[in-house]
Amino acid sequence: MKSSPASAVPEPSEPAEPAEEPVAAPGRRPPRPTLRSDLRASVPDGLIALVVTAAVFALLYARIRAKTSSTVTVMPFMADAGGFWMYFLSQAFGWAALLWAWGTVILGLLLSGPRPKRLPLSGPRLERLHRTTSLNTIALIAAHALLFAAELVRHDTVRWNSRLWTAFIEAFVPGGYDSGTGQIAMPVGQAALYLAVPLGLLFYVRHRIGPKTWRVLHRFVIVVYILSVWHTLLYGTNVWYDGWFRTSVWLLQLPIAALLLVRLLRPARRSEQLALPGGGTGTGGAGWRTWSGWSLRLVGRVAVAGVVVAILAVVLSGRDGGRTIPPADTSSTHNHD
Repeated sequence: MKSSPASAVPEPSEPAEPAEEPVAAPGRRPPRPTLRSDLRASVPDGLIALVVTAAVFALLYARIRAKTSSTVTVMPFMADAGGFWMYFLSQAFGWAALLWAWGTVILGLLLSGPRPKRLPLSGPRLERLHRTTSLNTIALIAAHALLFAAELVRHDTVRWNSRLWTAFIEAFVPGGYDSGTGQIAMPVGQAALYLAVPLGLLFYVRHRIGPKTWRVLHRFVIVVYILSVWHTLLYGTNVWYDGWFRTSVWLLQLPIAALLLVRLLRPARRSEQLALPGGGTGTGGAGWRTWSGWSLRLVGRVAVAGVVVAILAVVLSGRDGGRTIPPADTSSTHNHD
């Protein structure tokens, strides 16, 4: 299964309360964005996502037919492009989902951290675009997973009813897919999916759960994105081996890591700043919590800085974790039958 990114939901940190569209009359609060209004606003972005998916599918299909795709090296039986078109369509939705997740996280970091002085869209428009790309990413993830499950059913028309249950277990239940690399990669992708949906939709009930709770939960969005990329690098047959395509996936993570580091070094909230806590005046439990919070923020900044250095090292060295020599028996390492 290809990338299920998932990620794709509002930014890793809450921005200031969004200035929503349309602008309310003077003296009135702007209307709260609703899921229904954002679903309507997401249609243009969704159509673009479908066009991108179609283009990716055409590229994958052409490469399979020309036998230039590493997918054919990993799984020779898939050289029949027409016979496995649904699997390649699932791959296309996976790549589109990862791309939309990437854009959503970038928008979130721009909104929650120091913004460039010149942006092509105003703050409210960026807020809405951030939400609509989030919703479309969830839709792309769902399409990716459902098509993968449908591919498992399609080739067994005689026992389709029992195969339907098996396909559900393999595609949606962690541990249900027990073939080779999929034993790790599939649960990673499923975790991204099952975290992305609630974390993305919690935005629309944050007034009920409270802004503080929402902020805490919302920070796990970056974990969803990391799981999505990890799933892709582990199981994406297009990036199975070393090469410029796999390295490019690593390179795309550099802007996110850099923006996240800037966001941590220059937080909008005073409580998230790294200033030493009160000159050590805290006593007892309160003092310990203050210093532990400061230590945690420091560790977070150091860790993200380390990630930036690690990505640069991967890109510059070309050692991106891919396989250099095709295995003699690919069926034992990446069997989708």
